[in-house]
Amino acid sequence: MDLKLKGKVALISASSRGIGKAVAKELAMEGCKVIICARTKDSLNATKREIEEETNSEVVAVTANITKYTDIKKVVDEGLAAFGKIDILVNNSGGPPPGFFLELDDNTWYNAIDLLLMSTVRFTRLVLPGMQERKWGRIINLTSFAVKQPVDNLILSNSIRLAIIGFAKTLSYQVGKDNITVNNITQGLTLTERVKQLAQNIAANKNIEVEKVFENWKQEIPVRRLAEPEEIAAVVAFLASERASFINGATIQVDGGQIKFVM
Repeated sequence: MDLKLKGKVALISASSRGIGKAVAKELAMEGCKVIICARTKDSLNATKREIEEETNSEVVAVTANITKYTDIKKVVDEGLAAFGKIDILVNNSGGPPPGFFLELDDNTWYNAIDLLLMSTVRFTRLVLPGMQERKWGRIINLTSFAVKQPVDNLILSNSIRLAIIGFAKTLSYQVGKDNITVNNITQGLTLTERVKQLAQNIAANKNIEVEKVFENWKQEIPVRRLAEPEEIAAVVAFLASERASFINGATIQVDGGQIKFVM
């Protein structure tokens, strides 16, 4: 299937590893020029080299902390300076820390809001005018199955990611006329460093082996396994494509059937 992405420019935040990296590589394989960013310079540059070598696509890598507006603007500015436009925005981030309600102070909440919600708002605000001018754009937010099925000790993620869903749905009404779509992916448990850390946290709290945590998770998923990052990336590439031009304001589950709700 030709996704007609050759020559498009994609910005993927938090993309030196995990799902963000897989998305950047997938889009580059489809012919996109990609802009990637992360806080750690060494791992970011290693990802840049890997994508360039495997896809022959152009990659701009910008060291940035996406909780800071000045860093977000730097990513967008350097991407525009290199490629002249941004057609596809994939809003991605690491997750906030686990914890129960009374363990979390105001600063922890504000940091989580900056990480999840405000990074999405800020990146979108900066790239949207160019998309409107060219009458084409794709905004894809990577969230979590926790927006539909909350996880007990992830109250920060459960709460703030829901705001992104509301933001995206509302924005989709406003920009659809400009041939811009706004969609969300609620990925299920995926084999990333974040999920491995959560497994270690659960194992420590329950005094069980980490392997037992993974086995319990698998039993909750009808396909009896966790996702690979590349499986999430494939759905992102489709949503970014011309083939998905009538999908707008949607929240799509990529979870192996883990979410039990019908709607």
